[in-house]
Amino acid sequence: MKRRTAIKNIGALSVACSIPAVLDAKTENAQSKVPTQETDILVVGGGTAGVIAAIQAARAGCKTILVENGSWLGGTMTTGGVTFPGIFHAWGRQVIGGIGWELVEETVTLGGGKIPDFTIPPGRQHWRHQVHINGPLYALIAEEKCLQAGVTIRYYETPVQIKMKNGKWHVDVVGKGTHYRIICDQLVDCTGNALVVSMCGFHLIREEEIQPGSLIFELGGYDVKKLDPDDLNKRFKQAIADGTLLKTDAYSGIMSLLNAKGGLATQHVMDADSTTSRTHTQTNIRGRESMLRIIRFVRSLPGCENAYISKMQPETSIRETNRIDGIYQVTHDDYVEGRVFEDSLSYSFYPIDLHIAEGVRPKHLQEGKVATVPLRALVPKNSKNLIVAGRCVSSDRLANSALRVQASCMGMGQVAGAAAALACLRNTTPLGVPIPEIKKILENCQAIVP
Repeated sequence: MKRRTAIKNIGALSVACSIPAVLDAKTENAQSKVPTQETDILVVGGGTAGVIAAIQAARAGCKTILVENGSWLGGTMTTGGVTFPGIFHAWGRQVIGGIGWELVEETVTLGGGKIPDFTIPPGRQHWRHQVHINGPLYALIAEEKCLQAGVTIRYYETPVQIKMKNGKWHVDVVGKGTHYRIICDQLVDCTGNALVVSMCGFHLIREEEIQPGSLIFELGGYDVKKLDPDDLNKRFKQAIADGTLLKTDAYSGIMSLLNAKGGLATQHVMDADSTTSRTHTQTNIRGRESMLRIIRFVRSLPGCENAYISKMQPETSIRETNRIDGIYQVTHDDYVEGRVFEDSLSYSFYPIDLHIAEGVRPKHLQEGKVATVPLRALVPKNSKNLIVAGRCVSSDRLANSALRVQASCMGMGQVAGAAAALACLRNTTPLGVPIPEIKKILENCQAIVP
């Protein structure tokens, strides 16, 4: 689909749907024997938003469990390999701080890196405000911060059934050799796919055609300065013509692929979907098939005969799947106009960034504009004691293409953790907590509030 067509049809492509629970429930007799564990707050998903939500909730004094189906924390920055989280600053001032920025700063310092000069606005070169970090080091620090705050981390586990009983969530969780039930007051969905919201039976929004994903990698074994770009471009076009390569294997061209370093995406994996194990498996297989085409082609190029894969992430990074049908949906106009709502609790600053097969052409915000995220966009319609954070935020497709980036998700994660914690402490729902109280706890943890 061409970009113009994609944008023109956005309204027609968004559909409300209800996604069933992943697994059928076991018999009542079997369930009665499942061991239980009680907590104040359960955060599902230890990625960009989930880590921050869990730390915030625990620092607020709530007993918190973080369930993550992978082996480490960090999501997009670690498993996905997009090691330049942003953007935390806009127009010469910081707009996203708090716990996320705390982790990023410590990662940069311990990794011997350098924080960019944010006092000079980057204009349309938004990447100049990205903060490059060491992904594995971020995972270590994120885990340490969680443990220091008192968060209980449960790796290799996922919820399989969720029910509300007597005002509390009963979440059946399975993992390697484990099956138990977590009983909690507040539930925070940071899965990125809105898995928890779907299992609770609430409506989701999804496009008929979703943005492509990218498998992040780096190549070595050649000197780019010694290569002949004209010859390589001819060979690249011929490889696409004869089917040796797909255009999506290197959507920005052969030289961009050969120069890719530091988590830059140069490949598109179409129909990249992580909502189920089946679709996620197929997405990863397609990403790795693309990787084999790439390395075989590159090694056929003059000067690249000894090329090799120096780095490759274990999973394809996902840009878009499900979004919640929230109490308020952030629109494209809300985003680009920098609308501030009565319940705005975090900022977002990134170009509209809709990826299609042919690539991406970011649409930058006008000078001085900074978007905000209202609390209502984090709460599914008709829900109670349930809040989300991250890319599944209630938003239209264009707004979501910017809201999904790491810094924005960190800000939302801290809001969700604070709202859930105060709701638990006040025996109410996240929307029942007065906005000034949420702002106070956020500011006490160095978050920047609209």
